[in-house]
Amino acid sequence: MADPQEAGPESGSDDEPEATPLLAPRDGVPDLSVSARDIEKAAELLASGEGPFAVDAERASGFRYSNRAYLIQIRRAGAGTVLIDPVNHGGDPVATLAPVAKVLSTDEWVLHAADQDLPCLAEIGMRPTKLYDTELGGRLAGYDKVNLATMVQKLLGLQLTKGHGAADWSQRPLPHEWLNYAALDVEVLLDLRHAIAAVLQEQRKSDWAAEEFEYLRTVEAMPTRRDRWRRTSGIHKIRDARALAAVRELWMTRDHIAQRRDIAPGRILPDAAIVNAATVDPDTAEKLTALPVFGGSRQRRMAHVWLEALARARTTDDPPTSQEPSTGPPPASRWARRKPEAAVRLEAARSGIAELSQRISVPTENVITPEIVRRLCWDWQPLPSREATEAAIDDFLREAGARQWQRELVDPVLTDALYPDPAASDGEATS
Repeated sequence: MADPQEAGPESGSDDEPEATPLLAPRDGVPDLSVSARDIEKAAELLASGEGPFAVDAERASGFRYSNRAYLIQIRRAGAGTVLIDPVNHGGDPVATLAPVAKVLSTDEWVLHAADQDLPCLAEIGMRPTKLYDTELGGRLAGYDKVNLATMVQKLLGLQLTKGHGAADWSQRPLPHEWLNYAALDVEVLLDLRHAIAAVLQEQRKSDWAAEEFEYLRTVEAMPTRRDRWRRTSGIHKIRDARALAAVRELWMTRDHIAQRRDIAPGRILPDAAIVNAATVDPDTAEKLTALPVFGGSRQRRMAHVWLEALARARTTDDPPTSQEPSTGPPPASRWARRKPEAAVRLEAARSGIAELSQRISVPTENVITPEIVRRLCWDWQPLPSREATEAAIDDFLREAGARQWQRELVDPVLTDALYPDPAASDGEATS
């Protein structure tokens, strides 16, 4: 393992060098592979190359309810770049894309922010057997800014122009300039992978990165939050249970419509309109359509839908509470009053992890997940010895999913917080 004292050299600084604009792929923009035969040819081309695959996917967040991929970009040395349409081929996407998925299973995938793309790729039968995430690698290397454009400029001296990442990639046909932008996202990803790997090797963090990438590749998705409606923007303005019930009913009605139509919920009805209607509680179409947003022609046609939701909220037998039921510890701001000894433990743990984070040049959230630390400090029962304390902490972190490199670094820090040195305490008492 790397000595944490030596793990953050100057190579992690954020000084940005002069960059050469990268305006188009070196081999030009490839044709979009749409038909089953096109996709088979793309798989054959990728199979003719060698080494890792640079992989990216474009979704239509903000436009569609689903998180599906609407374009897949893959690049491999000796094969070049292929652009694949995973939705417009007229067949079962898993079956049609199987030739590409088979080739991709033969070597490492290189992605930037892999956690964003892996779910939508898994939906169409594409799963990596080995993974390298250049964004996560950048975090471990200590870079403050880890977006693709910044890292490409810093490590490769190239400038990626801002493009169409937030565009509606579900539209067809896709404009040529969008395809150019998409191809550039994988154009230098393999070079970036080698550059960040060299930095991590210099910092002696390569083993840390390997553990993180494998965890990211294999970890199961966290369960979806039960009360997703509580994330409605502006809900903090709602105080009484009746209005909260109205937010819930309006949100769930909107979500059902959005899912059925595959349209982003905010395009059906904005959060601000939900909160406003829940607060005012109109009981007629005239009162509802007098509110902002609801007076538009589309909302007028749907007025009866929203009024029915509001009516259900008034008569519900199960009004929501102001706080979502939780099985975890309460917010840390309440600890000093409810459990002061836990608050002391948490403050000591946070302080120690912050110092460790600075020493090894890794963000605190990558050193150890903050929620794990909160649960440990809240539920902790003191043990009779330092050895027993450290062993119990290590067991807790392992069960919570902490990787070995994290436990080796964090175990002693949390032991200091949860089992203070008795000699130090005696010294303070007598001073």
